[in-house]
Amino acid sequence: MSVRDLVDPFGRTIRDLRISVTDRCNFRCTYCMPAEGMVWLPKSDILTFEEIERLARIFVGRYGVDGIRLTGGEPTVRAHLSVLVEKLSRIVVPADSPSPLAGRPIDLALTTNGATLVNCVDELRAAGLGRINISLDTLDRARFEHMTRRDELDRVLAGIDAAVGAGFSSVKINAVVERGVNDDEILALADFGRAKGVEVRFIEFMPLDAEGHWVNDKVVSQDEIVSRIAEKHPLESVPARGAAPADRWRYLDGAGTVGVIPSVTKPFCGDCDRVRLTADGQFRTCLFATTEFDLRALIRSGADDDGLAAEIERAVGTKWAGHQINQVNFVRPKRTMSQIGG
Repeated sequence: MSVRDLVDPFGRTIRDLRISVTDRCNFRCTYCMPAEGMVWLPKSDILTFEEIERLARIFVGRYGVDGIRLTGGEPTVRAHLSVLVEKLSRIVVPADSPSPLAGRPIDLALTTNGATLVNCVDELRAAGLGRINISLDTLDRARFEHMTRRDELDRVLAGIDAAVGAGFSSVKINAVVERGVNDDEILALADFGRAKGVEVRFIEFMPLDAEGHWVNDKVVSQDEIVSRIAEKHPLESVPARGAAPADRWRYLDGAGTVGVIPSVTKPFCGDCDRVRLTADGQFRTCLFATTEFDLRALIRSGADDDGLAAEIERAVGTKWAGHQINQVNFVRPKRTMSQIGG
């Protein structure tokens, strides 16, 4: 079967699949989850590794998707995660795909909070994980505990060091910036990345907080973030990102790069090549989508690959132009970030 592009109504070709492997998390970050009262999915509702692998093979083999990122919740709390990583790392992009990875294994990545990374990072790397992003919103222990509701900063910092030493092709730090909470640490976080030799990617605060308290005034814009860093460390823009979510800058003194994901002030929806699969098998065409497509029900009712592919194509046919944040017709998703997958 020859590869054919999976194209949405706006001409965007799908190349990136985000797969949440669990809705559970060992943190309770204020912008992601409530402090108490989360109702976890029962184990029987979660996709098995075999179901995830089957869907991944359809996306890669039929449509030339060449990038898969595992998310949660916190993916490392899923037991035996390295088993799934090994299964996915064996998936090869078809030779007739237009992807630069044609004939080679997919680009397999993971996003984690890093708290348990020391215990599993070597195992994940050996299983075939290529890239890793670690969340770190503050370097202050008391603030970290306030933001995550957990006193785990030292473990996260140790996880970052372990990841840097594990030999991944890329280690990045994700930092959500919220005005009045941690925006005074933008420069400190940038300096931390420079010292560690990793790229920090600042993320504009998005309306997916569990409490529903998001307001635009809490957003620190890309322009402001870059301006604050450039006051101390002159920057030059790196060429266009294409479909990647982050704009990037290079430090003129040669100390690496820094990125910003401007989801609110400069949406990149026009270049979006991503789709998402939740831990319970719901297919979403946008992080902010209000409609989901139940691939788990199809799998468990005996659908063949053609049937699953038909539903995937039907879903992608509904992908909208953009998320409409700050517009009067914006509707918050019913699920929080932890339930959707980062």
